[in-house]
Amino acid sequence: MKLVTLKTNGGSVDRLGRVDGQTVIPFDYPGGMLNLIRAGQDGLAAAQAAAGPPQPYAEDNLAAPLVFPSKVIAIGKNYADHAKETNSDIPDRPITFTKFTTSITGPRAEVSWDPALTTKVDYEAELAVIIGKTARNVPESDALDYVFGYTCANDVSARDLQFGDGQWVRGKSLDTFCPLGPWIVTADEIPNPQTLDIRGIINGQLMQHSHTSKMIFSVPYLIAFLSRAFTLLPGDIILSGTPDGVGAFREPPLFMKDGDEMVVEIERVGRLVNTCRTK
Repeated sequence: MKLVTLKTNGGSVDRLGRVDGQTVIPFDYPGGMLNLIRAGQDGLAAAQAAAGPPQPYAEDNLAAPLVFPSKVIAIGKNYADHAKETNSDIPDRPITFTKFTTSITGPRAEVSWDPALTTKVDYEAELAVIIGKTARNVPESDALDYVFGYTCANDVSARDLQFGDGQWVRGKSLDTFCPLGPWIVTADEIPNPQTLDIRGIINGQLMQHSHTSKMIFSVPYLIAFLSRAFTLLPGDIILSGTPDGVGAFREPPLFMKDGDEMVVEIERVGRLVNTCRTK
């Protein structure tokens, strides 16, 4: 299934939808996507059983598929070619950091920033993993049983803040710097997340093109590694790293400017489109 969160005039997150071809079957679920994920099989059954009048599928009507999870965990330098382009050694363990949940925004939403704060905004196409049930000390062999689904993510980064601070959280967590969407594809549709083509496209030009089989640390490994350190809760999001081709390490560097279009495309997952806006 492909599940979406629909925009409402009152800003409620309870209005969800099941994508059916070129239409969406809307339904209400108390507490929205996060509570549906927490409900496990009962939540999936409710989504599958939704039978209201369909409406045309339109990304302008979509919010981020999941808002305010307990945490967003991101992985740095998880593709060897990306580590190489940063002149870094291949990591021997996952590099972890967080993006604050207030950075989440949805498909077709503007990614905006104040040029007085940052002038070096970069793009990073990533596969996002949505945890489906509480995970602690999970063995790698069982890790995919804890996945609810997948979505596209853009780990937007203010490189001047990131590198100037000496740690990454502020530069990664500006409001709107975590676009997600357009939907969550449930895990049953993607039995192996290491089989997906991934692309990052800026203003129609292909900048990043790789494959999730090239991750240094696979999705099951990441879940096992992270769950040994702290509890993963239903709805938690793992951004699994970006391939090479980001703007900061090009010659000359390429940073985002007002009006630029950023696209993340992941095979069998979807296409996430956002426009840049300075304020």
